[in-house]
This record gives sequence, C-alpha cells and structure tokens, in this order.
Amino acid sequence: MFSIKFLVLFLLFYYFNIMFFGLTSPGNNYNAFLDEHLNYVAWLRWGLLHTSSFILNHIGFISIVSTTELLVVSHNKIQLIYSCLGLGVMSFFAAFVIAYPKKLKPKLWFLLAGLLGIQALNILRLMVLALYWNRSRARIVDHHLIFDVFIYIVIVIALYRWVNNTSTNQNAANRPIDIQ
Repeated sequence: MFSIKFLVLFLLFYYFNIMFFGLTSPGNNYNAFLDEHLNYVAWLRWGLLHTSSFILNHIGFISIVSTTELLVVSHNKIQLIYSCLGLGVMSFFAAFVIAYPKKLKPKLWFLLAGLLGIQALNILRLMVLALYWNRSRARIVDHHLIFDVFIYIVIVIALYRWVNNTSTNQNAANRPIDIQ
C-alpha cells in the first residue's frame, strides 16, 4: 500500500508542478490569473535568488538579482531555470513522507524540516555556482547531475533515519522486540 501511495503522490506532485509551470509561462495554455496571483514557482525562484544574494552580500560579495538571474560582481552570473528549483526532489521527498505510515505530527515536522533543508542546500549550491562555476568547464561537469546525486543521497540517509527512529515510529526496524 505504501508503494502505491508513494508513487501516486509523487506523480501527482511532479506533474502538477510541470503543468502549473506551463500554465504560468507565456504560450499556448497561459493563465494570467495563476501567473499574477498564485505563481508559487516564481515565488520560489524569487526566494532562492534573493536569499542567495542576501547571504553573498553579507559575507562580503556584491551581488545583483533579476527575476531569473544572480550576478556576483567579478565572479559569475547564473540563470535559475525551472529545473534548478528542486521541485522534482521536493515532490519525491514530500510523497515519501506523506505516504509513509507514521503519526501526523512527526510527518509534518519532518516534511517541513526536509523541504527547508532541500532548499537550504539549493541556496548553497546557487552561491557556489555564482562564485566558482565556469561555463567553459560546464561541458565536462554537469552541476545539475552532481547536485541531484548529492541531494538524493542526503534524502535517502535522512529518510532512512526518520523511518527507523523509534521515538516517532512504533514499527521501526531497530525497536526492541517485546516477546511475551
């Protein structure tokens, strides 16, 4: 049952994000109301760019932000496109946590902490890319692939620890067996 719930939720979240991005991007199925009033994709992009810029400015760099780009003076400019937002990773994480059979309160806390942690790592990645990424070497190393592998390893470790945490999961694998 968990596997089916997880798969259905993941596909729902993942493809909803893609559909919503399509509806809020000018083109065939553009919806001005969604774009202007409910565009969480733009809000996430804004938050990632401005948080990265804020931190960079406070550690001594000069950065400039546009609606889709982050420029660090005397370093690099990065463009934050849809695939950089982490919505696929967040869809996977949220689907797993919601589908897993645990009590609601631990689920909500872990879901919130995990989603914030994913975006904190994404902000760190954006800052590192803005400071050190070189386009000429980008043909050899795909930073999306490296980040995806890294973030999924972090998520798998976090999920493993959460699933096997005896304080929030009465069915955890490492719980002592009570034989009567």
